[in-house]
Amino acid sequence: MPPKFQTAPRPHVVAIIGPPNSGKSTLFNRLTGLRQKVANFPGVTVEQHVGRAKMDDHSEVILVDLPGVYSLNPRSEDEQVTRDVLNGQMKDVPKPDSVLLILDSTNLGRHLMLAAPILSLKLPTLVILNMADDLRNRGGQVDTAELAGQLGAPVALISAAKGEGIDKVIQFMKGTAAGTSSLAPPKVELPVLQDIPRCRQWAHQVGLGAAYQAPTPPLWTRRLDSVFLHPIAGPLIFLIVVGAVFQTIFRGAKPLMDELQAFIHSSGPWVGSALPPGIFRSLLIDGIWNGVGNVIVFLPQILLLFLFIGILEDSGYLARAALIADRTMAKFGLQGKSFIPLISAYACAVPAIMATRTIESKRDRLATILIAPLMTCSARLPVYLLVIGAFIKDRPFLGPLLGTQAAALLGLYALGFIAAILTARLLKSSILKSERTPFMLEMPPYRMPTLRSLGLRLFERSKVFLRRAGTVILTTAVILWILANLPLHNGQPPDIADSYAGMVGHAIEPVIKPLGFNWKIGIGLLTSMAARETIISTLGTIYKMEGSSESVGLRQALQNDLTPGGAVALLIFFAFAMQCMSTIAVVRRETGGWKWPAIQFAYMTLLAFVCALITNQVVRSGLFT
Repeated sequence: MPPKFQTAPRPHVVAIIGPPNSGKSTLFNRLTGLRQKVANFPGVTVEQHVGRAKMDDHSEVILVDLPGVYSLNPRSEDEQVTRDVLNGQMKDVPKPDSVLLILDSTNLGRHLMLAAPILSLKLPTLVILNMADDLRNRGGQVDTAELAGQLGAPVALISAAKGEGIDKVIQFMKGTAAGTSSLAPPKVELPVLQDIPRCRQWAHQVGLGAAYQAPTPPLWTRRLDSVFLHPIAGPLIFLIVVGAVFQTIFRGAKPLMDELQAFIHSSGPWVGSALPPGIFRSLLIDGIWNGVGNVIVFLPQILLLFLFIGILEDSGYLARAALIADRTMAKFGLQGKSFIPLISAYACAVPAIMATRTIESKRDRLATILIAPLMTCSARLPVYLLVIGAFIKDRPFLGPLLGTQAAALLGLYALGFIAAILTARLLKSSILKSERTPFMLEMPPYRMPTLRSLGLRLFERSKVFLRRAGTVILTTAVILWILANLPLHNGQPPDIADSYAGMVGHAIEPVIKPLGFNWKIGIGLLTSMAARETIISTLGTIYKMEGSSESVGLRQALQNDLTPGGAVALLIFFAFAMQCMSTIAVVRRETGGWKWPAIQFAYMTLLAFVCALITNQVVRSGLFT
């Protein structure tokens, strides 16, 4: 099989490498824009971002955004992958023709250590000093010509966020693509590469030779950290921020959601009127249009969640939250490095599990993998929003700051987090017991998130969500429609209760009835094994087929079919159950077998069933009425 990137003629491949928080992804996004895709390197869970950068002569180069690393010593999967790609040892990925080494100019003393092993590879390399505006505004300086002489490689001072100096990067790529760049011998002694203290000393001497003056820490950064990292004020501010996020998710997205829902409901009959009555129209409208549309309507709220996560991450606040969380997580046997994968699990457990590779301790990493699916991922959000909207009226809870619906949603997120850390405590005090390792995390400076970066992030998440709606949810909707229309009776589809789908639902109803669920919810639970949010399209299809063309809305249908106890139990079940085949697959790949994903699936399913059962019984008893 030919290499993944290879065509005739082979495109020019440029690798972007740099330490974490050096602006590597910002530069990649600026050079590629929307011409990029995300996948995994062959055989590993490390993500690769590949994009095409257009030159001013209309030629293109392929850019590969490598993981952020501090060295090429393969202590982690990130470092191993980066070294293999640069040495041309990664299967299906060609060896780069040139390298863009991006370093934070405001932290050059530390970041220059990565230059030694990169330059020793003898690939055409442009050393990029990023955040030039920050260096200049804070009184720092560096002589780029002297630094280039010290390193034996060209140096460019840029600001990837503002586009300053990007033309120098493009000119370098054009030159290497055309074969006109000259490669000077690197000025790095080989003993430096094998000795960290000597490498640190080398970096210091190079900085001195280039008249590097580190910028003064901004006063406002110190002032913000004195508040955000305060042992009492810090956690309180974090809770306020989280509460504001969930309040905005409900109220800020509601107008756009209403417009989307109105469009889907009105356009369905309009599309159906252009088709003759029959099976095909039923499949298109009842199966596909309504099934997928019932999920897409939640896209504004999901994108709002990702917008806030992006702002917190790009501003530098998320790293501070990890430091705050380290104090709490230590009590449950984990460290602050587990916090960032767990936070990313609010988006999706799959990349969160892959992000655990930065955790050095194997037992800490395994514990984080096992609890990550308990965090409330975005696939649960549509289910939560549907049931909360159907059964909880939005009233003030904490004055105008927090309403009852937002408080319920926040409570479900908190419930998942509490279950995760309690499970971690159980694991770390028994089968995964180990000594605590010190937590070290480089604090990025506070920065203003750019609209470009946030826009690209939301665009990428929209593609992922719509691709999921167009594949998993669409496939499930079509299969459900087929099962709901068979077996035929006198050439006509049966009532939904008498269909194959109804038979399956009635078969499992005795098991789930104590939870307050009927056979319709049972079908939804089965289809949600492929992806949690498919229960929305499933119930939408069932209720549409059960009623007339003027069928009641999905929320009203749930109100008719679920008791308050059953509604709360459904929320609790989804908070704990592991209904995601993709997550199961990545856990198997990360842990090297089926043992841990099987244990994880069994534990979470049992936890979901028992807690939902207790919840339904408690609510039915009127204990909280």
